[in-house]
Amino acid sequence: MTIEIAATSRKAQGTGASRRLRKTNRVPGIVYGTGEATMIDIDHNTLYYALRNEAFHASILSLDLDGKKQPVLLRDFQMHPFRQQVQHIDFQRVDAKKKIHMKVPLHFKNADTAPGVKEGGIISHVLNDLLIACLPADLPASIEVDLATLSLGHSIHVSDINMPKGVEVAGHHHAGDAVATVQVPRGAVEAVATEAAAAAPAAAAPAAGAKAADAKPAAAKPAAKK
Repeated sequence: MTIEIAATSRKAQGTGASRRLRKTNRVPGIVYGTGEATMIDIDHNTLYYALRNEAFHASILSLDLDGKKQPVLLRDFQMHPFRQQVQHIDFQRVDAKKKIHMKVPLHFKNADTAPGVKEGGIISHVLNDLLIACLPADLPASIEVDLATLSLGHSIHVSDINMPKGVEVAGHHHAGDAVATVQVPRGAVEAVATEAAAAAPAAAAPAAGAKAADAKPAAAKPAAKK
């Protein structure tokens, strides 16, 4: 299902114009890519709640600009430093025949049944998203990572992920990069080390006593002749 969002083109630019827009509950933005860049504004509340939808960040969106729809990708947005307010939004037009590069969220499954977890380990997510390259029609909303066979002390790597058809890993990622690991909790390791340290003196004491008991008494020296 395609996510749609409506926008209106605008001519006024600059800091003052953007500030006035925000006071009317509108968010200034831009659409760039094929053709000329277009300045736009969007209803703040509609955009704010759309940004809370994970799919909005990694899907081909349908931007209804002045009644004409066009496929776009969300490329950037800025939030106010401490208010729940969107300050600016950037979209990029999509060419159906050209590959796009996009960060896609990773969804982990079977974490509860992983062998390493059953042995007391904890799953650590090294990566939460993956930069991919594909044609717009092949863009997945997310990529699944199956942890069903992950053992204690082992990792799932980028090369272990089953990529969707037409999708390839891009950017700085390498086949050997870890995606998730399962390790013994640090507290458990420290507890074992503490118990071992405490047991060492107790084990040493009986050993020392046994050595003393096994030791033979020194032979008495003969009395000196008068």
